[in-house]
Amino acid sequence: MRRADRLFQIVQLIRGRRLTTAAFLARRLEVSLRTVYRDVAQLQHQGVPIEGEAGVGYRLGPGFQLPPLMFDRDEARALVAATRMAQAWLDPALGAAAESALGRILSVLPPELRLLAEGMPLHAPAIGLEAEAAAHLRSLREAIQARQRVRLRYRDLQEACTERTVRPLGCFYWGSVWTLGAWCELRDGFRGFRVDRIEVLEDAGAPFRDEAGKTLADFLRQVRPPTAAG
Repeated sequence: MRRADRLFQIVQLIRGRRLTTAAFLARRLEVSLRTVYRDVAQLQHQGVPIEGEAGVGYRLGPGFQLPPLMFDRDEARALVAATRMAQAWLDPALGAAAESALGRILSVLPPELRLLAEGMPLHAPAIGLEAEAAAHLRSLREAIQARQRVRLRYRDLQEACTERTVRPLGCFYWGSVWTLGAWCELRDGFRGFRVDRIEVLEDAGAPFRDEAGKTLADFLRQVRPPTAAG
């Protein structure tokens, strides 16, 4: 990697984190700590407002702007492939937003790079979520962001139906299905629900706050791929 490219990457990495250690930069850039210290000092000398010091960590001062991002060939291809998958497996609102964002990015690429990215031979045919599951995914996403309990009627893999009030914590994509990870107030414990098996989904009208033992982090410690749920 040329030094100019490495300096740009250092600014990008520091900008994307609250606090970035020299050790992290050295690992990501595959260089020595000494090289990182020298490069950061050079950036500071050039007027880039990098705050912090060796042994503590770095952050970028307020008000610093980089020129429009430029992507290499593989990065541009990855963006196209990810957007195609998003359109097939996210709810329509997020899929449309992903397509809009990609369009803005492609519009600033050189023509030859844009054509190369758009010619990416990976496709995601639109056979993903059914309309009801996609609507439920959007409602769950919004409930998670708003920290709102939801009521649902759920049909498990044994075809048994139950009604639950849950604290939605996160939605997970397993390559063929989406699941909801939640704290179930009926079972007083974590449960996973396949989104395509939720028959009715309603706002319970009751916000919730994180409680020890009932958070997303707690759930992730025991998450497993979906088989039977509920």
